[in-house]
Amino acid sequence: MTVYDILRTTARERVSDGAQTPVLTGERTAERTLVLIWPQLGDFDSLEYAWWVMRDWERLRAEHIDVRAVGIGDRASGQKFAEFTQFPADCLWVDPSADLHRQLDLYSGLTIDWPILRPSQAAWVNLMLMCAGIASPGTLREVLRGYTGDRTAPQLIGDEETIEDTPLPTMKGSFFRWAGGSGFQRPFELATLRLRNMTEVLSHWSTYVPDAQYMTQRGGTFLFNQAGELLYEYRDRGILGFAENMSNPLSFLWDETATTAPAATDPTQPSNDLPSSIS
Repeated sequence: MTVYDILRTTARERVSDGAQTPVLTGERTAERTLVLIWPQLGDFDSLEYAWWVMRDWERLRAEHIDVRAVGIGDRASGQKFAEFTQFPADCLWVDPSADLHRQLDLYSGLTIDWPILRPSQAAWVNLMLMCAGIASPGTLREVLRGYTGDRTAPQLIGDEETIEDTPLPTMKGSFFRWAGGSGFQRPFELATLRLRNMTEVLSHWSTYVPDAQYMTQRGGTFLFNQAGELLYEYRDRGILGFAENMSNPLSFLWDETATTAPAATDPTQPSNDLPSSIS
């Protein structure tokens, strides 16, 4: 089956009402439909991707682009995620065991089988290795970009915005002007947003991550036209690598040249030489 067929026929729990429905249902009137398959809802990537979507929500509406998202977790995870990110609960589905991700052949991440560990414990070890860049290309570079800034990325925090809910003292967005100016992503700006996300997840860990064994699973992005034809796809290969252009993750929607799906890396191929098990 095609990606479109899978999304149209495979039912998952919708966060808004608990109904079991396919992600793509009924007659669609939008010109394009953006389907986001996220990792754990408590994952850095899921929270950050949702932030970008909500940042451009009005533009998405104006461009007649419907948005649907599926994340790993249960309904309580989805409700907490929607509350924090403001992502609409009626556009969010949950998959407690990442079955949809496997159906779509998305990258499972590092899955070394550590014999003395339970699956959730092994996932923690594998996740830490991925955070160090093992089987997770681009992760360390992206972490560094959060601290050093990026002049090709837009400004992320408004000067009058108040930054709260982090271990740091409450501050105004204008603070970042002292770190390099305005009109682009300043040093420490993205790192601060990520710190806020991390604080939120760690404060409600068991809600966001009800089953830790799927923590290494990565996601994907799929864009369809009204006829169900795939216009664009991107398959995540590492932590903090949820978009082809991390400086502006939704830029493919506004780029007139991004009308066909790029060749995707074979998700079944490992990105390093580590074995799948250690005995």
